[in-house]
Amino acid sequence: QAELGKPQRNCYTLPGSDFSYGLYIQRTDGGVPEAIGHWNTVKPRTTSAQKMPRDFITMNRGALKAGYTTAHEFNLYYKAKDIRRKDDEYSRFKRSPPKVPADFTYGITSRPCTPFFDLLQHKYKELWMEQQRALTAAQRVEKEKVIMKDKVRETRTTFLRRRPLPVKEESFWHLPRLEKV
Repeated sequence: QAELGKPQRNCYTLPGSDFSYGLYIQRTDGGVPEAIGHWNTVKPRTTSAQKMPRDFITMNRGALKAGYTTAHEFNLYYKAKDIRRKDDEYSRFKRSPPKVPADFTYGITSRPCTPFFDLLQHKYKELWMEQQRALTAAQRVEKEKVIMKDKVRETRTTFLRRRPLPVKEESFWHLPRLEKV
């Protein structure tokens, strides 16, 4: 029933003063005194020994040396000699890192800046034009070599077909006594 002279409430009543908002975590929630007085550190977990993956390269090499050839024999060898890969902390790279000079820099070297004087003189255009001329000349020489290779050897017959001998002018027969005239 609504209180007399007051508007009707349309919300829930708040919980009592002993109520705490949020999630209560049993082992870490010690309230304000623990938050002020203690560092809440996480204890390091001890990792169980992980089973490393199988080293199939070494096992296959051993099976071949033993003379096994079929898949069934290989599986029997894998069960008999279960070789695991070595842990990364014992790897060759970690034991002896590569020798690098003191002034060695990793990464990609920066590109040198473009000289503006060459841009203003159109030097790059001239270089490109020279390259194109050289390329065209090389292609022309290559084409001439191919044409000379494909060219049929010239014989007397082919020469006469292309350039026949000039026709001799026909001279009429004269009497020998009139030759000197």
